Amino acid sequence: MNSTIDLIGSGLAGALMSLYLAQAGYRVNLFERRSDLRKVTQSAGRSINLALSARGLHALEEVGLKDAVMQQALPMRGRMMHDPAGQLTFQPYGVHAHEAIYSISRGFLNEVLMDAAEASERVSIHFEQRCLGIDLDSGIVQMQDLPGGKHYSLSGNPVIGADGAGSALRQSLISRLRVNYAQDYLDHGYKELTLSPNAQGGFQLDPEALHIWPRQRFMLIALPNPDASFTCTLFLPFESDADTPGFDQLSSPAAISAFFETHFGDLPPLMPDLVAQFEQNPTGVLSTIRLGPWYHGDRLLLLGDAAHAIVPFFGQGMNAAFEDCSLLAARLRGQPADLASVFVDFYRARKPDADAIADMALENFIEMRDKVADPAFLLRRQVGLLLAQRYPDIFVPKYSLVSFHRVSYALALAHGNLQQQLLLTLCEGLQRPEDLNWQQAEALVQQFRREAPALNLSH
Repeated sequence: MNSTIDLIGSGLAGALMSLYLAQAGYRVNLFERRSDLRKVTQSAGRSINLALSARGLHALEEVGLKDAVMQQALPMRGRMMHDPAGQLTFQPYGVHAHEAIYSISRGFLNEVLMDAAEASERVSIHFEQRCLGIDLDSGIVQMQDLPGGKHYSLSGNPVIGADGAGSALRQSLISRLRVNYAQDYLDHGYKELTLSPNAQGGFQLDPEALHIWPRQRFMLIALPNPDASFTCTLFLPFESDADTPGFDQLSSPAAISAFFETHFGDLPPLMPDLVAQFEQNPTGVLSTIRLGPWYHGDRLLLLGDAAHAIVPFFGQGMNAAFEDCSLLAARLRGQPADLASVFVDFYRARKPDADAIADMALENFIEMRDKVADPAFLLRRQVGLLLAQRYPDIFVPKYSLVSFHRVSYALALAHGNLQQQLLLTLCEGLQRPEDLNWQQAEALVQQFRREAPALNLSH
């Protein structure tokens, strides 16, 4: 067993993986391109806060950090829809009162993970160290010390890459033969804005909801923060067309003001600095990365966004990366002397799930911006919740399988597809959920039970 691992990237996945490795008895050299975020003010990543759910919570519990993290987490029990007239409609996420996802600060979570990794005394974090790539034949990693500009190399240790969607290690891997790679960009970009607390220091919106302003081909969302602010994110096409505005049109204060007044009229009165924030904050890009394989022998393994970046619309990017770490750690405990087998087994088991959550994240984008305001969609959702209440061990909504359970993403997707067919049949000609034909529902649910893959809801 090689007792030392070089890990590239001390973001959320890298810091968590280093802690898992330390607790398993490894020594870890952790290299990070950025400065130490605990000592300098800087962006912690592409978004300020994230949605933490069952998979991420399980990983944090495994490493002993769940309680510390949850002290700063805010429960979001459903979606609060803001229609163009400013009317509000609440859609619960789950069937049960305890089912919620949690808004958490990316920076806070990263700090907790790095502190715990260093406290293990088995992890050494080296900041402002840029990875330039790896020679897969020799296993030598090329590095650069950013403050001094000096180039140096790492060799002799297995390498785990958690260096994000812009991974230099992935670039080295895709230069090999028989490596499949695709990066698909959305036509939409995103821009973050901050909704400050009110004059009394309280929340200006309901703090127990994820707020959504769905406007068909674009939308705005808001997540609560412990300081009573909200992080708002606008998702908008880069280029406008005859039917849809785009970032390209929002090039003046007047255009920005008019856009928000027209499409999100309840927000400008709450955010007097909206235009200034919009002009100052950058516009980000969104993409899905599909890669195969993620490993090379016993020398390199990628995980998290470096292996399978997804768009953020199911709130699963961090949760999927944390689940990567948990599953990899379990395999390392099982066969610590054979990294080559660990890497290939991990990839083969995890790849279908990575593809499934990528697909579901893209589907959920359409759902959030378009369908949540569609009466037919809302009817199917209401009927689905009725079925979940009456048949809790058989009909578990796809959203619940993904967010409140730890069944595989591929299994959740398969169940979701069958559920959609069932609901389309049940809701044909239906006007109100209370008029549901329960005899027909019983027959369809029993057919669903026979056809759907088995669930193990203890995971």
